[in-house]
Amino acid sequence: MSVLQRIAEARLPTPFAEFRVQVFGSADGKEHVVMALGDLETGDAPLVRIHSECLTGDALFSLRCDCGFQLEAALAAIAKAGCGAVLYLKQEGRGIGLGNKIRAYALQDQGSDTVEANHQLGFPADAREYDLAVQLLKELGLARIRLMTNNPRKHDALVRDGIEIVERVPLQSGRNPHNEAYLRAKADKLGHWLTLP
Repeated sequence: MSVLQRIAEARLPTPFAEFRVQVFGSADGKEHVVMALGDLETGDAPLVRIHSECLTGDALFSLRCDCGFQLEAALAAIAKAGCGAVLYLKQEGRGIGLGNKIRAYALQDQGSDTVEANHQLGFPADAREYDLAVQLLKELGLARIRLMTNNPRKHDALVRDGIEIVERVPLQSGRNPHNEAYLRAKADKLGHWLTLP
């Protein structure tokens, strides 16, 4: 039996396309969002972005990360393809929560990189899990996808749990002077597939 419960569904017009927005509740009380476009089950391996919540980047236009830029690029790519989905998971700050993420920002202001800051706060470099993403994909009837990601850990977690990734689609956008060190740490310390100068 699934630990996910479908709570609500409606249409959601956006600047990119009119998506179907669905909200799923998980056993821990969190609500996760799926933005879907087109008939996901009849096409062959639709584009999928698994995006962890980033209030600062997605809603507050922060330049410290590339999250908001990646979310916009993913929605635009799905709109162009005419079919796909964004799974928006409540995993703020790589799973450490908003308050701790802002504490990590303060440590970065003092010279730590994003990985060092998490460790100084007593957290792993990345505390996110992708079990719920796999369950959401199965709930949507998706066993084969084209995954938009630069994160090998996310890619490997999905494959390990039975999702066939027929293509990994790079998603690089939003590089700027404020997130250069952040992107470098993701590439050098977390092994993200990023092309940096």
